[in-house]
Amino acid sequence: MNLLSIENLSKSYTEKVLFQNISFGLEKGQKVAFVAKNGTGKSTLLRIIAGKEKADKGNCILRNDTKVGFLDQSPVFDPNKTVIEAVLDSSGEVMNAVKEYEIALNHPERERELQAAFDRMDSLQAWDYEQRVHQILSVFKITNLEQKVEKLSGGQKKRIALVKLLVEEPDLLIMDEPTNHLDIEMIEWLEEYLSKENITLFMVTHDRWFLEVVCNEIMELDGGDIYRYKGNYSYFLEKKSAREENDSTNKDRARQFLKKELEWIRKQPRARGTKSKSRVDAFHDLTEQTGKKKKDEKLELEIKLERLGGKILELYHINKAFGDKMVLKDFSYKFRQGEKLSIIGKNGVGKSTFLNIITGKEQPDTGKVIVGETVQFGYYTQDGMKLNENMRMIEVIKEIGDHIPLAKGKTMSASQLLEKFLFPTSSHFTLVGKLSGGEKRRLYLLTILIKNPNFLILDEPTNDLDIMTLQVLEDFLEQFAGCLIVVSHDRYFMDKLTHHTFVFEGEGIVRDFNGNYSQYREEVESKKLEVKSQKSEALAIKAVTSSVVEKQHKEEIKPEEKPVEKTKPKVKQRMGFNEKWEFSLLEKELPELEKKKEALVEKLNSGISDNDELMKVSEQLTEVIASLDSKTNRWLELSELAE
Repeated sequence: MNLLSIENLSKSYTEKVLFQNISFGLEKGQKVAFVAKNGTGKSTLLRIIAGKEKADKGNCILRNDTKVGFLDQSPVFDPNKTVIEAVLDSSGEVMNAVKEYEIALNHPERERELQAAFDRMDSLQAWDYEQRVHQILSVFKITNLEQKVEKLSGGQKKRIALVKLLVEEPDLLIMDEPTNHLDIEMIEWLEEYLSKENITLFMVTHDRWFLEVVCNEIMELDGGDIYRYKGNYSYFLEKKSAREENDSTNKDRARQFLKKELEWIRKQPRARGTKSKSRVDAFHDLTEQTGKKKKDEKLELEIKLERLGGKILELYHINKAFGDKMVLKDFSYKFRQGEKLSIIGKNGVGKSTFLNIITGKEQPDTGKVIVGETVQFGYYTQDGMKLNENMRMIEVIKEIGDHIPLAKGKTMSASQLLEKFLFPTSSHFTLVGKLSGGEKRRLYLLTILIKNPNFLILDEPTNDLDIMTLQVLEDFLEQFAGCLIVVSHDRYFMDKLTHHTFVFEGEGIVRDFNGNYSQYREEVESKKLEVKSQKSEALAIKAVTSSVVEKQHKEEIKPEEKPVEKTKPKVKQRMGFNEKWEFSLLEKELPELEKKKEALVEKLNSGISDNDELMKVSEQLTEVIASLDSKTNRWLELSELAE
């Protein structure tokens, strides 16, 4: 079923053409990622589909009654609303009922309002919906529901927008950089959620691991043309490489043909018939075709680094707390030459505080930080991007220096440097204020790198950068001879660049893991399986032991050998109708439970290799034994009445 059709869509801003005459469709159940360079209109295209902007020409057609949900890159809310009001801001009857109920819960003194909200929830059967709202809020760590939106950070607003989108369950999800401002735990939850078959998704993301897991198709805008790849990120890389290789082969053939045609055209034959004229026209077309040279854009910056001395960065017994919240507890570490590490942990556990202590922006409560004399920090942080929007790109770079010193005594002009960082010459005099979010971040990153740091600290450097920029940035960082610390939610980026990991576990505990993120996750999962296996084995042993003990007990103590208690004679009771009915049922159930128990014991003793299956059988056996004990005791009670 087709949900969306894009027909010959075009969009420009003054002289800048974003895209022109693009066409594609989207079927129900497809999960499509849109890939293109920064500044080519990815976010604009999403906003046009969501009805937030208009195209210059072309059609955007949605199937009748298709409910569209849109996650903007920078969502905007009414600043006077509370968090819960922002999340539940919708015209839907059920959504309004939940919103009224949540507001009433915060004013229990208004009993009538609370009762009315409760009754409305009942009548609309909205309790499952309300539970779902709280489940998603808890996943994204949104707890203060009465906080005003105006007091939230950009990242918190993005998470609220994401919760609102998921709660509404639209037919078509349109998402612009959904993983920005989420920690890895949240991203992995979102991956699992979006992988459901009944979700239709069209999104822009730089998170290549996310693309690998979630998407079943990738759409690329390259050189003004749309290319579609029916698979995930790995498939996209494979097929894109094959396509470009084929294009290269075709261009080589075209050049050979062009050479022959050039020889012919230079002879300038006097008599030109129809055939000759068509040959001349073909030559001009071919010249134009081969003239469309695709730039092999690579970031090759041999920046001149100040050599690091023997002492780089040493931390001794660092402690840091904010009130009762401990973020670093007795942390010590010595950095070595060429060290490249990543830092992971949930939001709010102290990652940014740690970076600020390293760079001297904050002081530890106790402990010592020793920075080597030759160390020059380059600190890229989300909050540090303060570019003058009224300056031109070339002016931003020239403010640092007209010429940048490189390795081996070479220099590079500001203009050449911008070109190396994927900014074409035609864009150098563009005002910073007219750049896309990704282009601004790329320019800001360049201003950090060209100061020749030998110790780079990158705090979420991948946000809003396109995949092409990430690839060339990775190439540069792999060749970077200094020290590198990366704080990122981009698992692909961390795996490619770092060889060990600081895991911020909370309460001031920092674990130094010798390996990258994927290796750390493998160890965590392995330990989970080991604990699960130990638990299942313990349950199995307990169940088997209980069965053996019970059997021995029955053999040793026979009914006639039971000690007779000396009690006063009681008046004998007789079974009523209900007791007789229960007694007859028990006489049928007990033999069945005995057989079931024997079968489970036999299955356990046969040797089960699968841990999940072993745990399942053990739990079943425990339940059967408990039921058998309970029903046997009841049967004994009733049998006394039957005598």
